[in-house]
Amino acid sequence: MQRRLLVTSITLGLFGGAATTALAESTSLEEQLKELESFQVIAHRGASGHAPESTMAAYELAHEWGVDYLELDAQITSDGEVVVFHDDTIGRTSDGEGEINDYTLEELKALDTGTWFNEQNPDSADTAFEGAQILTLEELLEHFGHDARYYIETKSPQLNPGLEEALVALLEEHDLIESGRVLVQSFEQDSLLKVHELNENIPLIQLVWYYPSEEKNGRLVEWTDVTPGPEEITDGDFQAVADYAVGLGTNFIYEGEEVIDADFIRQANDNGLPVHVYTINEADEMERLMEMGVNGLFTNYSDRLLELVE
Repeated sequence: MQRRLLVTSITLGLFGGAATTALAESTSLEEQLKELESFQVIAHRGASGHAPESTMAAYELAHEWGVDYLELDAQITSDGEVVVFHDDTIGRTSDGEGEINDYTLEELKALDTGTWFNEQNPDSADTAFEGAQILTLEELLEHFGHDARYYIETKSPQLNPGLEEALVALLEEHDLIESGRVLVQSFEQDSLLKVHELNENIPLIQLVWYYPSEEKNGRLVEWTDVTPGPEEITDGDFQAVADYAVGLGTNFIYEGEEVIDADFIRQANDNGLPVHVYTINEADEMERLMEMGVNGLFTNYSDRLLELVE
């Protein structure tokens, strides 16, 4: 009888521990979503105004400053590895050339992704940047673990078949979803919906880009038609995005002209969508957007933004 009671006690303890862990993770995710209503400092490709974008040096600097999110672009190599890299081609930020998806990880690791920064930014140049290697997402996640939050874009999904599956697998492996450590963003609605199908708990951000259309006599339109332009957008349009996403990422200016205003931000918020604006690097624009009520800014200069929000 005593043995049976002991086994029962152990079993209940195990189930209790699992339930406590599940509750803690659920609470963490809820806290993350609640915090999106507050202002978020999003380090665009790391501290990319001070160090080579998408390199460990840039992410370490941004993390040291205490940003809310490390922003990055995920792409997939020819041998199926997820790497942190923005452009479809490698020539701008490495000593290689051609399309990133044509290379294996080993081939990409042989590239120098730091020296270009020194050449283009002599005032910020550092010999330590020379020879910087392209990062895998695995390396970034292992380096910062749960001490950081990640804002990950599925980059050019049409050029990266299998990206969503590989990305979700990594996020699950590192327990970043229920622990409230990740947002996944994309301009491509289909990519976000695929991520949602793979794991419905991953918080998604719909990226949009507004510009004046020549075909519509200069009226603003959205690049992928995921919403109407800001002049025509309705509560129903915002709610359609809110059905699968927890926020909206948008441009503020197109060729010197503002494309969104405080009313757009307020209407999005009223429909459950925090608004994050990309990519704002000047302090006066940061201040203006904060006054307009944005919920976060992507920036290459997180240090400038942190000075304004502290």
